[in-house]
Amino acid sequence: MNPSSQLPPSRPPLDYPDIPFHGILRGSAERFPDKTALVTEEEELTFGELEGLSNACANGLRALGIEKEDRLALFLPNSAAFEIAFFGGSKAGAVLTSLNPSYKEEETRYQLADSGAKAMVVDEALLPVALAARKGVSSLEEIIVVCGGAPPAGCIPFGDWLSAQASTPPNWPLIDPARDLAALPYSSGTTGRPKGVMLTHRNLVCNYVQFTENHQITARDGGLNFLPLYHIYGTMIMGGMILAGAKQVLMRRFEVEKSLALVEAHGVTLFFTVPPALLAITHYPEVEKYNLSSLRYIMSGAAPLPPEVRRRAQERTGALTFMGYGLTETSPVTHMNPLEEEWVREESIGPPVSDLEQKVVDLETGERELPVGETGELLLRGPQVMQGYWRAPEETRRVFQDGWLRTGDIVRIDEEGYVYIVDRLKEMIKYKGFSVAPAELEALLHGHEAISDAAVVPKPDPEAGEIPKAYVVLKEGVAADPEAIMAFVRERVAGYKQIREIEFIAEIPKSASGKILRRVLRDREREKP
Repeated sequence: MNPSSQLPPSRPPLDYPDIPFHGILRGSAERFPDKTALVTEEEELTFGELEGLSNACANGLRALGIEKEDRLALFLPNSAAFEIAFFGGSKAGAVLTSLNPSYKEEETRYQLADSGAKAMVVDEALLPVALAARKGVSSLEEIIVVCGGAPPAGCIPFGDWLSAQASTPPNWPLIDPARDLAALPYSSGTTGRPKGVMLTHRNLVCNYVQFTENHQITARDGGLNFLPLYHIYGTMIMGGMILAGAKQVLMRRFEVEKSLALVEAHGVTLFFTVPPALLAITHYPEVEKYNLSSLRYIMSGAAPLPPEVRRRAQERTGALTFMGYGLTETSPVTHMNPLEEEWVREESIGPPVSDLEQKVVDLETGERELPVGETGELLLRGPQVMQGYWRAPEETRRVFQDGWLRTGDIVRIDEEGYVYIVDRLKEMIKYKGFSVAPAELEALLHGHEAISDAAVVPKPDPEAGEIPKAYVVLKEGVAADPEAIMAFVRERVAGYKQIREIEFIAEIPKSASGKILRRVLRDREREKP
């Protein structure tokens, strides 16, 4: 097949069930009660067992006084307890807000207070932070602890509490999927303080249908999930696997060797990842000793995937590898490459999923729609788009334009509908009035034989305004000269895009989902004398 002469596979309109979020588990439990739904290091649960345990959780929450629209906070690592509590909270009518397990006291207090959480399920290892953060959060009434022993006075032991509840369906609160909130995730905060994102039951269910239907995910599949469940990417994998009746193999954290061993042991067909993890796999010397023949594809999201990393990963694993794209504000997935190698565009996030509209507008006014091929801001409209930001009406008005969500991403769209990310609108470097995209320079740096990882940020400059500065992680045991690296880039970009300074560091700061935390590097620059 010649890609230049035929259109890529179409994504037709879909039918979406009018059910609450927890209805996806109920449906799979009815169809596959004895089929394995979840595998963790400690246990395996069937769909029927997960349904019963989440029913018990819902009954327990209702007994504690949790009512419809109350916020339930989850401060948990990847675990069966997280999924039980997430589905149980939904069944109780609560709105789920998940916290990053790496949060410190102030960050935890901020999200608890901002969301108005009434109850919290927390892992015992995180309890000291939770208890310290609880001070000053007047809304928080109950703390339920996932623990091996007895929790402190005033806290409820999750296991004993759960086993004391009936596993029959609770007295369901009446839920309007199109209007009632199911989840309140917080944006990653890469460009500012995290904001609560209001997602309805319908937002989530529609997105999981788009995800599973467009990528033909069925009960025959098994998906590896090491993305943090508190993050919308990890939540999507959880929800998509549950909806499809597929097995979910859950890792607490990513480890190269363990992830490859789990693919082989469970015949995993779907591998969801982020660029740092994929980069680690390409550098792992023993990939070939594992049988990865079961893999249908590897999808990378949350951050740009350098073409060289994609190619290396595909060569080493033998699995089709490509980029997808999404936002917390879109539940999250909006774009995915097709499953046919000939239709994968390695520098593209792919065409939009079914029933998602897209357009590009000019950067000057944000109102003029641009023709195919021109660069501007990406706007989206579809059933998975959020209702707005929690308690932030001005921010909500800022990101919506006549019903379209402003993504803040600068893109171009080709004739076939594929989208190419140029960069984040707020992360563009302004060098003597010219806009320089950090992602473009980072992709070049990844192609240098001595470089393991890299990030490019603006550095204030009295003459140019800003200059592109690169933070570089060298491969283990390899030395390199900064001038040689800058020459390598200079040979490949226009003059105004040249990297003007390089600093070697041990690790690029990133969020758990793999996004470069440029604000951390910018703050580092500002703090220098």
